[in-house]
This record gives sequence, C-alpha cells and structure tokens, in this order.
Amino acid sequence: MATEKRGFASMDEEKQREIASKGGKAAHESGRAHEFTPEEAREAGRKGGKAVSQDREHMAAIGRKGGKNSHKKDNNNNEQDHDENS
Repeated sequence: MATEKRGFASMDEEKQREIASKGGKAAHESGRAHEFTPEEAREAGRKGGKAVSQDREHMAAIGRKGGKNSHKKDNNNNEQDHDENS
C-alpha cells in the first residue's frame, strides 16, 4: 500500500495554510462558516482539556518544562544579584 503524499498533503505547510485561510475567509463571507457561541467554545475547551489531561506522560512533560523555565528565571535573577553585589 502506498503511503506517498499526494495533492494537498504533498504541498509545503505554508502553501497549505494559505489555501486553508482562503477557504475559511470565503466561508465566513458567504455566511456558511460556523461561529462558536461563548458557551460552545467553553464546552469545546473543557472537552479538549479533559482529553489532554488523560495523557499522564504529556502532563508530566508540561510540568517538567514549566519547572525548568521557572528555575531559569531564578538562576538569571541570582546571576544579576550576584553581578550587582560584586
């Protein structure tokens, strides 16, 4: 079975994005695009958050990344304090 990309999938990401953007704009202009109400958007976000949080590995990776960034800030501040006190 061939797994070769053809058509839209074979285009570079920028070209795909450009075409998709045109389609979205055309749908909105013609009134055929769905516009989420605030309630629909909230529910979609809730569902997405619930699905993502089920993946414990993913959540752990997010936590580690946040911790590392938090400590980077601490280290940068300590270096600045050290430089100012020298």
